[in-house]
Amino acid sequence: MADKELLQQTQKSILILCVDRDSDIEVKADKKTPLLGRDANLNAAVALALNDPEEPDANAMFEAVRLHDQLVKEKKPNEIFEIATISGTEIGGVTADRKLSAEIDHILEIFKATEVILVSDGYSDETVLPLIGSRVPVSSVRRIVIKHSESIEETAAVFTKYMRLLVDNPRYSRVALGLPGLLVLVFAIFLALNVISGISMYYYGIAIATIIGAYLLFKGFSIDKAVKNIYKGIREYSPPPLPTQISSYTIIAGILCIAVSVYLGVQHVSDNLQPLPIDFGGWISATPEVAALFIKGIMDLMIVGAILCLVGRSLMLYFERDPRLLRTVALIVEVAWARMIMDSTANLLQQARPILIGFQNPIFTSFIWSIVVGILIGIASILLITIIGRSSVSFFKKSEEVDEEQKEVIP
Repeated sequence: MADKELLQQTQKSILILCVDRDSDIEVKADKKTPLLGRDANLNAAVALALNDPEEPDANAMFEAVRLHDQLVKEKKPNEIFEIATISGTEIGGVTADRKLSAEIDHILEIFKATEVILVSDGYSDETVLPLIGSRVPVSSVRRIVIKHSESIEETAAVFTKYMRLLVDNPRYSRVALGLPGLLVLVFAIFLALNVISGISMYYYGIAIATIIGAYLLFKGFSIDKAVKNIYKGIREYSPPPLPTQISSYTIIAGILCIAVSVYLGVQHVSDNLQPLPIDFGGWISATPEVAALFIKGIMDLMIVGAILCLVGRSLMLYFERDPRLLRTVALIVEVAWARMIMDSTANLLQQARPILIGFQNPIFTSFIWSIVVGILIGIASILLITIIGRSSVSFFKKSEEVDEEQKEVIP
């Protein structure tokens, strides 16, 4: 009894695993993977060899079956052997690796392997070693190399096979045939132009360099993929709701107005400050005049732009029934009055004799009066917001409930 328990503890479950990373088994033999068991693997190998006798994966599967039979004959009492085949996808890359990982996990759920013997037909399949090694130790790798004769006939047959691969496989034909074909076509066009109009073939060299350079640039920086993604994004673009569109366009128009106002302010200074100072000291002394002219040129369009931005935000808040709508509307009034403050500030800066600034100066009085009126407008806006907010509780009820829920969530 003790010997039996000891045998179970030291028992080795060895999996002979064959990997077909480009999924020739599923494509050519129409056999779904993963394949587990000697009979399933042998039948799939025969079907693959019948469909494509030159397929290396068939040879790898036959070798896996042969190795399984050999190890079963030589096995020790504490060893169990099983054979399995997994496959990736035609396109390779991450998709193939993810499919291989899923099939490995499925095999290991059925057969609890303690070690794996990997049978591969080439270096590309051995790239899955990290995927397998992260799940179960790999004790051996058996790589199958197909032997070819050195005769001219077989060399020609192998060359023909790979040429057919370059023609039929889109991944290789784009580079192997597409780019040279384009170069030959350009050569034919320039040759015809040379015969007809006597154009120099020097321009053909420029065209060839341009085409190759553009191709390398597009591939090197993945510009083709970026253009494809942009096209896909445009094709799948879904416009936002109409209130969002109106609000966004209004805000964009306001930002453009503000940007243009800055240019107008600079242009106003350039047109009206004559002559322009030629040294740093001259600019320092002319700073008040420059500031006044800049404010005069900027204020109208900047105020319009700021109001447009706030109007766009107000529209969004209105459709969302957000209580912040009232504060935004009050801010629009304050911004509109800011035009008077900016105008009186510019007039004050343009005073020829600053010593006369005081309450006896009408320009200074106008400046103080615009600020006081602005403060009064702000106070009146606060009172008005309070009154309207209390009388419009039902309109903003939904947003207020949302705010209360957020306050309960946030400690």
